[in-house]
Amino acid sequence: MAEEVEVKARADLEKVREKLAELGAVFVGVEEQEDVYFEHPCRSLLAGDEALRLRVAGGRAELTYKGPRGPGSAKSRLEVTVPVGDAAAARALLELLGFREAVRVRKRRELYRLGGVEVALDTVEGLGTFVELESKGAPGERLVELLELLGAGEPLRETYAELVAKAARSPARSGSA
Repeated sequence: MAEEVEVKARADLEKVREKLAELGAVFVGVEEQEDVYFEHPCRSLLAGDEALRLRVAGGRAELTYKGPRGPGSAKSRLEVTVPVGDAAAARALLELLGFREAVRVRKRRELYRLGGVEVALDTVEGLGTFVELESKGAPGERLVELLELLGAGEPLRETYAELVAKAARSPARSGSA
């Protein structure tokens, strides 16, 4: 179990890449990720500001519980992640227990390291481009400052799952990605 601190914003990824190069960030790699968020059979995880996610990326899978978010521009929350050997079996188990798929998020993620901060440049299907900063130790204020330094937009409190769900409900969805 660990406390996750993250901040994200809409961003022009080319400008962020340039700034990362100036700051000496280290490129880690690129991967396609598919996140499936599940709703509990007896209570709403969303209403409790919680999440249960099955992520498949790079030939591996993991199941993650995310606790309620703390206050502030940066999101701080408990996160528990367990590696899963077989994503299809994990999904079947969750469904047999009554969990149901609530939201699916697909994204292309470019990863960089900048000091103790993980920097993700995300292209999220149906939503557009974002930069997300995550750290296990840095204070949220430092992440917000770094986000500004990278030239990103205003920090967003919503998760990708919330943004995708909102876009799916919107009657005037744009076709831009």
